Amino acid sequence: ACIEQGSKVLTGGKPLVNLPGNFYPPTILTDFPVGTPADQEEFFGPVALLFRVSNLDAAIELANNTPFGLGASAWTTDEDEKQRLIDELEAGAVFINGLVKSDPRLPFGGIKCSGYGRELGIQGIQEFVNIKTVWIK
Repeated sequence: ACIEQGSKVLTGGKPLVNLPGNFYPPTILTDFPVGTPADQEEFFGPVALLFRVSNLDAAIELANNTPFGLGASAWTTDEDEKQRLIDELEAGAVFINGLVKSDPRLPFGGIKCSGYGRELGIQGIQEFVNIKTVWIK
């Protein structure tokens, strides 16, 4: 649907058919119009979306203009930009100069339509515990 609506494929974009099973190659999409599935849906799988923006304000606005908020990755060497990205990106996890990934020692989960609660870390364990308050007089 994205390609039909004007998105450009820089690489990938078609299923690999000469292998047993179902495989899809790493794909990079760019230049898609606002409102296409790439702009408004949560992607899982080997698809990267490249956006062009004029400055940090525009990048943060674009990143937050979605009903989803699982994880965000941003690259910068500027300390002030790092702090703004951490503070202002609406995501359950923000990775600076690295890709979104989970670590069993750290809580992981989304916000908005990307989930409720956390998995992994002590906060993830607590999601499966019924806490009881006891008061005796």
